[in-house]
Amino acid sequence: MKAKLFHEMTTEELRVKLKDLKQEFFNLRFQHATGQLANPMALNACKKDIARVMTILRERELNIDRKAKA
Repeated sequence: MKAKLFHEMTTEELRVKLKDLKQEFFNLRFQHATGQLANPMALNACKKDIARVMTILRERELNIDRKAKA
């Protein structure tokens, strides 16, 4: 998912999305460990989405405006 879409979400929606992504990452790791994972790149994509959401939440916590820097 693109970071722009995450920026458009509210803080509460981001927290819910983070919880969902962490659950998805757990399931992907479990599938990988049992040899049932069809697309190993899904692990990397999920990790990057988690990082994007955490970064946006942290920016909001610190009141950093990304548009002001651009």
